[in-house]
Amino acid sequence: MPDIKMVAVFDTSFHQTIPQERYIYPIPYEYYKKYGIRKYGFHGTSHQYVAERVAKLMNKDIKDLKIVNCHLGQGASVCAIQGGKSVETSMGLTPLGGIPMGTRSGDLDPSVVTYLMKKEDLTPDEMEYILNKQSGVYGVSGVSVDFRDIEADAAAGGHHAKLALDNYHYLVACYVARCVVAMNGIDVLTFTAGVGERGQDSREAICDYLEYFGVKIDKEFNQTIKGDEAEISAKNAKVRTFVIPTDEELMIARQTKKIVEEI
Repeated sequence: MPDIKMVAVFDTSFHQTIPQERYIYPIPYEYYKKYGIRKYGFHGTSHQYVAERVAKLMNKDIKDLKIVNCHLGQGASVCAIQGGKSVETSMGLTPLGGIPMGTRSGDLDPSVVTYLMKKEDLTPDEMEYILNKQSGVYGVSGVSVDFRDIEADAAAGGHHAKLALDNYHYLVACYVARCVVAMNGIDVLTFTAGVGERGQDSREAICDYLEYFGVKIDKEFNQTIKGDEAEISAKNAKVRTFVIPTDEELMIARQTKKIVEEI
């Protein structure tokens, strides 16, 4: 199809506005020069869509907003969006970094990796499999990758399930706080993707950690929102909080249209 225009859309591209002091890793600089080892970030199409959508819902210019978006699904990341641009995000060189996920560990003390490899006589591929496929909330809970199963087990008294959820909520909130630091403030907190859109209890638990920043939700109304677009802020909350179903396909279509029109 020689006459058909082809477009590639990368969900890392949205994060190219992150400043160098935030994307560089504190390892010898030569490895960045030789191998490009740095934070790249992912879920960019989702973060961009949600930021633009919430600005529209608020009838605000996105350039005037400081937004933290929590894309919480089997893969999960948090992003600080200031003036419509990504200035910090949780995923790193790969989608393994950042907050815990369904089966991915998220950030760890790097010595945990080398320690386990020595103790268990693991190859690099075996260690990578454990971190990507056997860790996260699944690894801690020992129950499932499905948050609904973990929540049910926790409600029935499962200690490891409760621990997995408590650890997850705390670490997501910690990265939201990091994003607040990156922007020196926050106007809007948004939740999207599977857990973000449908996990009422997870949203509440995360927001409880963030009251210091002015995040406060209407807990009763929050329990009624499951997959719907809605503002869940409490009255007079300093920071507005929304649930925004993501639409990465629409964002890709918009970007493709823009690029094709510019060719």
